[in-house]
Amino acid sequence: MRPQPGASRVRLAQLAAQVTGEESGPPDPAPAQLGKAGRFVERWLPPGVAGASAGRQRRIALITAVAGIVLAIGLTVFVLGGRPEAEQPPPLPVARAESASGAPATSSAAAEPLVVSVVGKVEEPGLITVPAGSRVADAVKAAGGPQPGADLLSVNLARRLVDGEQLYIGIPVPPGMQTPAPGPAAGAPGTAPGGTASPMVDLNTADQEQLESLDGIGEVTAQRILEWRAEHGRFTAVEQLRDVDGIGEKRFEQLREQVRIG
Repeated sequence: MRPQPGASRVRLAQLAAQVTGEESGPPDPAPAQLGKAGRFVERWLPPGVAGASAGRQRRIALITAVAGIVLAIGLTVFVLGGRPEAEQPPPLPVARAESASGAPATSSAAAEPLVVSVVGKVEEPGLITVPAGSRVADAVKAAGGPQPGADLLSVNLARRLVDGEQLYIGIPVPPGMQTPAPGPAAGAPGTAPGGTASPMVDLNTADQEQLESLDGIGEVTAQRILEWRAEHGRFTAVEQLRDVDGIGEKRFEQLREQVRIG
């Protein structure tokens, strides 16, 4: 039996449809549902990229996020690195103390030592060297100290020493010998021009300090001399020192060559 022409055409059409369906492959799966983050990224992507597949969109979003982080780090480094450094204050000069003449001030330790002669009743009489500003007591100690029984009441142990002077310990001062003693400021009574000590102390003009500079006169005896002068008026003779309480014959003989009547 010969097939019908109409049936042949229908059969050919079915075969053609079957072949076309096999070549086109399986239908695309339904697009995956995007989350909130995906929809946010898709919203800001260009139109061409927004229509791409979900995998491609994730890769583009990841690259964009990394680029944003790198850009933020670069801006931070630029801003912080470009800040100017804090300006350091200049070092201050060190002040040096200077004397009134403009020369650097020198320490008192640089003063030259004193050389004095100690004679009389000491253990080691002779020349001794003591620091500047030392007193008679220091010189006696440097000479080995006083001998047993030496009379120190006639020695003003608190008086400051003068370079080159001679101390008489426990013996009377020989006639004509004057122990130098530092006097008051220049121009004061009992001092010669230039501030050096005068050869003898005037009993009528001497003050407490000048009287204490005499060998055998301490603070108490000097005060008694001033009190006697205030009560009796001026001294008219050196011998009137015997009338002062505390000055006996031995001490008077020691003072006779150190004082005068002005």
